[in-house]
Amino acid sequence: MCGIAGKLVFDPEARIDRAEIETMLIPIAHRGPDSQGVHLDRNAGLGHCRLSIIDVEGGSQPMANEDESVWIVFNGEIYNFQSLRQDLLARGHVFRSRTDTEVIIHLYEEHGTDCLKYLRGMFAFAIWDAKRRRLFMARDRVGIKPLYYCRNQNALYFASELKAVIADAEVPREINHAAIRQFLSFHYVPGEDTLFRAVKKLPPGHFLLAQDGNVTVQRYWDLKFSRERWPKTFDETAGELRELLGSTVRDHMIADVPVGVLLSGGVDSSAVLSFAVQGTTKKVKTFTVGFDGGNVVDERPYARMTAERFGTEHYDISIASDDFWNFLPTYVWHMEEPVCEPPAVALYYVSKLARNHVKVLLSGEGGDEAFAGYPNYANLLRLERLRSIFGPLARPAGTAASMTCKLFGETRLQRYGEAFGRPLSAHYFSRTSWPSSFFNQRAQTFFTPGFLENAATPPAEFIAELAESVKDESSLNQMLYVDTKTWLPDDLLIKADKMTMANSLELRVPLLDHVVLEFAAALPPDFKVRGRETKRVLKAAFAAVLPTEVLNRRKAGFPVPYESWLRREFKNEIQDILLSDRAMSRGFFSKNEVSRLLQANVRMGNHAKEIFSLLVLELWHRQFVDLAVVNTTESGRPFVTRELVGVGN
Repeated sequence: MCGIAGKLVFDPEARIDRAEIETMLIPIAHRGPDSQGVHLDRNAGLGHCRLSIIDVEGGSQPMANEDESVWIVFNGEIYNFQSLRQDLLARGHVFRSRTDTEVIIHLYEEHGTDCLKYLRGMFAFAIWDAKRRRLFMARDRVGIKPLYYCRNQNALYFASELKAVIADAEVPREINHAAIRQFLSFHYVPGEDTLFRAVKKLPPGHFLLAQDGNVTVQRYWDLKFSRERWPKTFDETAGELRELLGSTVRDHMIADVPVGVLLSGGVDSSAVLSFAVQGTTKKVKTFTVGFDGGNVVDERPYARMTAERFGTEHYDISIASDDFWNFLPTYVWHMEEPVCEPPAVALYYVSKLARNHVKVLLSGEGGDEAFAGYPNYANLLRLERLRSIFGPLARPAGTAASMTCKLFGETRLQRYGEAFGRPLSAHYFSRTSWPSSFFNQRAQTFFTPGFLENAATPPAEFIAELAESVKDESSLNQMLYVDTKTWLPDDLLIKADKMTMANSLELRVPLLDHVVLEFAAALPPDFKVRGRETKRVLKAAFAAVLPTEVLNRRKAGFPVPYESWLRREFKNEIQDILLSDRAMSRGFFSKNEVSRLLQANVRMGNHAKEIFSLLVLELWHRQFVDLAVVNTTESGRPFVTRELVGVGN
């Protein structure tokens, strides 16, 4: 696991200075504290900071082939690299290291851009082909590893993190108001946009080619659902899944450094652990986190139960409200994109604990998207069935139910009433009411006229295109597809990467191996959800292995009591920030509407997500806009150092 950065100037006569690349590496040094390297070739420059996992002594980057005509900087892990290496050796390729990085180089020599279809793992890499004067960049199939880029008139810039891209003073920093509107609709920014208009995310399953001043982005993989009849019984499928996950987790255990498991106390991470203990002769270390104060489920007893079942060396940590609050500026710095993901704070602290013991962590991230583990899947499928029963009466019945729930203050039930009133595709995929309707329903009063003029409408078009591509699939598969393309890479995986790398820790996610995803996509929907039961086949695969308390408990994840903290402990501090002259000067929101929102949350609650979203958005501006201006104008240098803006200022 590492950090990569680089620059390609389109003028072939130009020369990149080493300091330009080194400047880009400064703000991502935490991703690779073990070593740094730079390669320059006239108008092209590659930079790398390394966290040594495989071939600790011999895997320095940037790395080249034998004649140094192909160079690579790589972030990630290729889990089938050993078999690929044997095949390449048989074809006459010469290796100088034992790394998976060098396998990609020779695979590119052999297959060009088609090398991607042979890779099984998580990756973001850039290859400089000196003979063709071509830059080839790629991101793994589901977006486990991030990759940002900017193309202006003169050059292409790329890096593992956004702040490394904007470290170059020539990268424009114009704010993307449409992306702010997207963030407030989704609580994250879906698709390729960022809050800087000029900086993009390379989408998962895509590669980029830059040659002769031309830059193209192409898709090389997509999640496909089988239309063929599944030939095996439910029990046979559960057995096959158990074997597939066993081999996948064993591959993910390969490392030349200590490996541990992140335990949430749920089915997914417990299933991963059950195989992890079989993949090593050493005692596996496990880690979990809990919270002091607040009425939330404590994951620690369930995690300890699983740890005892598999005989691990278990560690846990507890964080309090002050830990949460004091971390927020650092949270914003590392997340880079405003994301309403309070559990990321918990992940940071448990990663910090784990880094004292291991260098690699495995987690159960992705099991819900692969095998349909979220309760809303089952709930919305039941609503779909009821809608078919009510027929033309469904819309008035849904409206009546929604109004009744609103009258009695049942906000969550009100949303199901709204969903009942219209087809799943119109509700789930537009996301104008689900999961958050607040900012969209109150757009004309909450946002200023100037902001609305600059911001496009919520990103319904982006979601509509995704939905259209799977319109002939079952309702469940449509939901899984949209979440795999949006919520997973642009929220959950950003959190997973940024918070673990903040502690120089590699996180691996076996349940998001693309072979596992393709296996899950081929299954009949009722193997995943039936009635109220979610993730059926995954639970069946581990029914004889995991504690029944873990198998049958309600989904919790890493629940954070931030709702009560925002409403009580820190209500005054939040008001000072969101109603400050500094925040209001940005011209996005009506001060009266923000004040009403804060008051309503103190009285009744139910607005924690909206307030946390506004809070991180303001802190993002203080971190990435205000300080960028200060650093550039006063020192003459771009914004490359972390200077935390106190949350109370």
